[in-house]
Amino acid sequence: MTIQREGRSIYVRGAVIVDNVVEITRQGTALLDEDVMVVDLAEVTEVDSSVISMLFEWLRQAHARNQQLYFVNLPANLSSLIQLYGVADFIPLLGTSIAR
Repeated sequence: MTIQREGRSIYVRGAVIVDNVVEITRQGTALLDEDVMVVDLAEVTEVDSSVISMLFEWLRQAHARNQQLYFVNLPANLSSLIQLYGVADFIPLLGTSIAR
């Protein structure tokens, strides 16, 4: 798993699972320092339900800092979890949508 920042984009690569979600969440939170940020999830290879808590924690942190945060390029397995948990309306996407 890697997470890095390029400009206003944060790129998450690899698995986001219960074994590493706390560390990924911590690292991502530290990268949120612009008014508008985009998290690119195109290279996320594996997820479990803990990824939902990571997305919401980043959203909470951004909101507390008066920032806007958007997600792009959600892999199919993450889109499926978002649909399964009924939280699609709470995940701000940029230029895409989650099929319902």
